Amino acid sequence: MPIVEFCGERIECERGATLRTVLREAGLDVHNGGSTTLNCRGHGTCGTCAVAVDGNQNEPTNREQLRLSVPPHDPEAGLRLACQIYVEGDMVVRKHPGFWGQRADCDPE
Repeated sequence: MPIVEFCGERIECERGATLRTVLREAGLDVHNGGSTTLNCRGHGTCGTCAVAVDGNQNEPTNREQLRLSVPPHDPEAGLRLACQIYVEGDMVVRKHPGFWGQRADCDPE
């Protein structure tokens, strides 16, 4: 079973599970600030669950590519939407600052 690392936690999950669901079921939030309540609930339309991911995952969906091409996101930033990622193997996930998690230049690490 794949292992997802997020915020110092290691979560074992089923292969093919949606990353957003895996994190939520583990009691972890992939949203920042007000986006915890103001989000599209996993439909890939708001962009607030944007994360940096290193590991085995599916290719970006068309919906995801469209949303990440609209500001404040930048398609060249390399971010993914947690609600559109299917966990295919072990991965490390990082959330950046900003309402949409888009501010990689402010990342504390």
